[in-house]
Amino acid sequence: MRYQAFQAQVDMMAPARLAAELAEATLSLGPPWLREFPAVRHLSAGWEMLARAGLTHSRPDYGLTTVRMAGDEVPVREEVVVGTAFGDLVRFRKEGDPEQPRVLLVAPLSGHFATLLRGTVETLLPDNDVYITDWRNARDAPLAAGPFGFDEYVAHVIAFMEKIGPGAHLIGVCQPCAHALAAVAIMAEDDHPCTPVSMTLMAGPVDTRVNPTKVNDLAVSRSIDWFERELITTVPARYPGAGRRVYPGFVQLTAFILMNLGRHIDSHVDLYTHLATGRTDDAQTTKIFYDEYFAVLDLTAEFYLETVSRVFQDHLLPRGELVWSNRRVDPGAIRRTALFTVEGERDDICSVGQTVAAHALCANIFANRKRHHLQPGVVHYGVFNGRKWQTQIYPLVRNLILATN
Repeated sequence: MRYQAFQAQVDMMAPARLAAELAEATLSLGPPWLREFPAVRHLSAGWEMLARAGLTHSRPDYGLTTVRMAGDEVPVREEVVVGTAFGDLVRFRKEGDPEQPRVLLVAPLSGHFATLLRGTVETLLPDNDVYITDWRNARDAPLAAGPFGFDEYVAHVIAFMEKIGPGAHLIGVCQPCAHALAAVAIMAEDDHPCTPVSMTLMAGPVDTRVNPTKVNDLAVSRSIDWFERELITTVPARYPGAGRRVYPGFVQLTAFILMNLGRHIDSHVDLYTHLATGRTDDAQTTKIFYDEYFAVLDLTAEFYLETVSRVFQDHLLPRGELVWSNRRVDPGAIRRTALFTVEGERDDICSVGQTVAAHALCANIFANRKRHHLQPGVVHYGVFNGRKWQTQIYPLVRNLILATN
């Protein structure tokens, strides 16, 4: 009943949010001088805050319609190359199809849409032909589509690499680094022609036994039965995936918020202040972030539980015991794929040492084709988004891609 209770609360709040939205819209039709009164500004700010007080289960737009190349604005359009009930391979196709390195960006499936990597894509676009794993909301996948667990995620990565073709590169971001590494290991062992020529793993939990974080401690503090009993629920009848067992995105978001509750409260207090004092640019920056942050998607129960058990509890990959489709995953099979790992010094979700562990597992990659970078001063999100990603981390990624292309 957990999902039904959440939906009931959303439905009850909907009229109040709509009324606040209409009141704000009506006020905007009035004379501009009216909004200069402090009391009116505060009233308007309150209405807007109320109108925004909710979550969405719809994927936001990437909003990447052009890219600057050689001083010119080149049109870009999103193209679904191949799709399944659980995710699409999306290409950001540039006008004229310039010859550039092809890169698959493997996005997290952890309660947010792949659009959370918009800034990552934007930075990659000028130099690369960028593809992304655009995961769908599990509550929209009908039961007839079957299960989607750890093995299916890895299978999707392999299928997407096949679709992109030989000579491409792979970048795994955050949660799916273990899944991406497993996919490359399977492809390498099969001598698959579409095995990526380079693999970049960024802030991902390859071995969570190293410097455990609060997230890791939580994962091992409870049994997998507890996670299933307390966190898994059923999609209500009103959605295409009715009856599917899921780990709801709103539960994951709640966990993320509680990890940094004070910071989120301060951000919303600041947002109200910015709106009430007319600091629209500052307010817009915060609104853009939370529009993305409050767009949530549900995970299938099997993917969530298998990832918790295999990656965070049993550490199967670093122990050499991970099995995919009845095959043992052997990172030692990777020989010709260059490896680059990136970690953030202040990352409190995936701590220092958890991603670089991939180097020891990939023991048969020559040392001159391995590199690790520890970025000073960044938290988890800063590894793949923001100024330091753009100016200090991405140039290293670009160099690896160019050197192996």
